[in-house]
Amino acid sequence: MAFTMDILRKIYMIYGSKAKEMTMSLMETAKIKDEIPAGAKIGLKPNLVVAEEPESGATTHAGVLEGCIEYLQKYGFKNITIMEGSWVGDNTKRAFRVTGYDKIAEKYGVKLMDLKDDRTRPVDTAIGKIDVCATALDTDYLISLPVLKGHCQTTMTCALKNSKGCLPDREKRHFHSLGLDEPIAALGAALKPKLTIVDSICGDLDFEEGGTPVQTNRMFLGHDQVEIDAFGCSLMGIENELVGYIPLAEKYGAGSRDFSDNDIVYLNSPSDAPAYPKPSGIVSRLTKNVEQKDACSACYGNLVHALYRMEHEYSNTCREHICIGQGFKDKFIDGIGIGRCCNCASQQVMGCPPSAEAIVRFLMDCGR
Repeated sequence: MAFTMDILRKIYMIYGSKAKEMTMSLMETAKIKDEIPAGAKIGLKPNLVVAEEPESGATTHAGVLEGCIEYLQKYGFKNITIMEGSWVGDNTKRAFRVTGYDKIAEKYGVKLMDLKDDRTRPVDTAIGKIDVCATALDTDYLISLPVLKGHCQTTMTCALKNSKGCLPDREKRHFHSLGLDEPIAALGAALKPKLTIVDSICGDLDFEEGGTPVQTNRMFLGHDQVEIDAFGCSLMGIENELVGYIPLAEKYGAGSRDFSDNDIVYLNSPSDAPAYPKPSGIVSRLTKNVEQKDACSACYGNLVHALYRMEHEYSNTCREHICIGQGFKDKFIDGIGIGRCCNCASQQVMGCPPSAEAIVRFLMDCGR
């Protein structure tokens, strides 16, 4: 089968709530088997940013992996690896257990790789060398399986940012010191998944780590991760140029933001699916007193989650000025600093990252 640019620009959309069946339908309709070389090493890269069940809105449903594996094995593809590295401060192997990925790997006889244990190789990118996990680099056909959701620093996260899980923790921290947008875009051009299948069944539209999921009952498939992210933005009601890494990724050669209604192939009727909701804007409101400089997602996410818990569980709003991020290291802070980097704060929440629970306790004590 000859793959024209027109075919590779198509986005296949399906509505429903059965992840396994939806995934297989998407791959069958798009004839994915015809584009994978015989004997290829295939990688499945889900989103397990934290050790939470998919119903939290944070992680990829196990059924998505099952659907991919059953489809691939049906057509004779056997060399399959599930690979992921959770965010800094969380444990990938625990995430494998919480989501049931360990049982899926055993059931289908596929490999399960914690990328935090992997060796790395430097890759040349538009902004210099980036260390990337070797297992991802050595994969012949990489399939990205992100969740469409909100993010407390980049507004949204989907295809491009999902590749950040293919980095060692030290490089993830480095990404944050560079401001996220440029390194995410550069990585997108250097490590291009051959296929992206987006789990948008119940993503959290405000928090990357989940907790306030929204049932949206959709999945979609495409080949161009920049196009996929631009389409995801359109669903969420976000102008894609406002998500800094998307236009930068296009500039660096990761793909194209352009798509039209003619590029969308609907596998079924959307009549039973709700209208796509919009992010609530709660993160901006919760962090109005927060000054962040190069904060890692795990640390910043835990702070945002702590502020959310204070408001919703304890009816308490923190009005103190809070500093967070690598940019505050060794700098005096007359007030509250979150995490190990704020080592010269007059009041410091210890940890790398500190848990949301620890932050809640500290901020509640400050308010007494």
